[in-house]
Amino acid sequence: MNVFIYTNAIIVFLKQYWEGFGSRVLQPAQVCDVLKGLILLLCFSMMTCVDYAMMYHLIRGQSVIKLYIIYNMLEVADRLFSSFGQDILDALYWTATEPKERKRDSIGVLPHFCMAVCYVFLHALLIMVQASTLNVAFNSHNKSLLTIMMSNNFVEIKGSVFKKFEKNNLFQMSNSDIKERFTNYILLIIVCLRNMEQFSWNPEHLWVLCPDVVMVITSEVAVDIIKHAFITKFNDITADVYSEYRASLAFELVSSRQKNAYTDYSDSVARRMGFIPLPLAVLLIRVVMSSLKVQGALAYCCVFLCYLGLVSLKVLNSIVLLGKSCVYVKRAKMEDKLFDCPPSPAPSGVDKTSATSCRATSTSSSSSSSSCSSSSVTTPPPPEDPALPGEEAGPDLRVRGAKKDLLEIDRFTICGNRID
Repeated sequence: MNVFIYTNAIIVFLKQYWEGFGSRVLQPAQVCDVLKGLILLLCFSMMTCVDYAMMYHLIRGQSVIKLYIIYNMLEVADRLFSSFGQDILDALYWTATEPKERKRDSIGVLPHFCMAVCYVFLHALLIMVQASTLNVAFNSHNKSLLTIMMSNNFVEIKGSVFKKFEKNNLFQMSNSDIKERFTNYILLIIVCLRNMEQFSWNPEHLWVLCPDVVMVITSEVAVDIIKHAFITKFNDITADVYSEYRASLAFELVSSRQKNAYTDYSDSVARRMGFIPLPLAVLLIRVVMSSLKVQGALAYCCVFLCYLGLVSLKVLNSIVLLGKSCVYVKRAKMEDKLFDCPPSPAPSGVDKTSATSCRATSTSSSSSSSSCSSSSVTTPPPPEDPALPGEEAGPDLRVRGAKKDLLEIDRFTICGNRID
């Protein structure tokens, strides 16, 4: 309880410090970064109380069929957690950065912060159970559980290829597949770390794990290729639509590079995919800290150099992604949508191109922190207007039967399908 009281005092102090001395000292993005750091520290300290070995042996004692059902339930729970977890974090960020008329209004940050800490801890615990189940599958003698878990991916083909898909639904499925594949990579890394620790970091054991790791990755890639191939075939969707999806994601990444961003620059792309990095970061830090023993000054120097290397890699990765995104946006001829909104609209007949760019640049983490929230453009173009000027040159991103492009698809979906 004292930890939460001290945390609330820090949050209120940062909020009053930011409001009292102006945005020159503490920007809203910096407030969100401080909150993320506090959540990481608290959740990591809570995760240290969880015994990974006991959880592993508890799961290992279950039968194969029961573990198969448990793993399917964990996948569904992970999607549900990701769905409402973003809402919890958005509520926290907005409460911490919104202007307050009274000082006691800052107390409302504490309930949202407690909810965010509980969510991140529970989600990290859920992913730990997934990693433990996958670790049991790797260490089973007959590999039967691993085979069942791989065959579960092919059941996904049956549940998706015979359904009707529009372009926006396929876009959401593609984003969900990207997030799922990245999560599986993190789970495989955790499994390898735990196994290497048990065998005293013997390099020969790594070669024993490689065939199973390659088999899991190959099955995931094969299932995604087959699934998307049949979906595009049965729904008469051309393969060029994936270039449009790539251009849409690149546009969101480029348009979010604003001076007064409220969260990370890639947050809009992560929201589009339903990806929340905090639980994975907590679990990965927990596993790495428990797997590696740091002793001596030389070891701490190596850890510090590794940290600098990761920071440099992140900066380099951001530069490369931004450069590639600019190339894709330019190739799709979507530069006109990157312009900012005009300061004031005309009294009659709003410029449709400006309104389109205003909607396109609103890709921050919450509706209140959009880049066009301070603009006075409030009159949208009438629905019966013809195609907007400048859109004929770019790819057709509109959904059949609705005058909305892929940039306006609802990001808050549960299973990758749009909720109309």
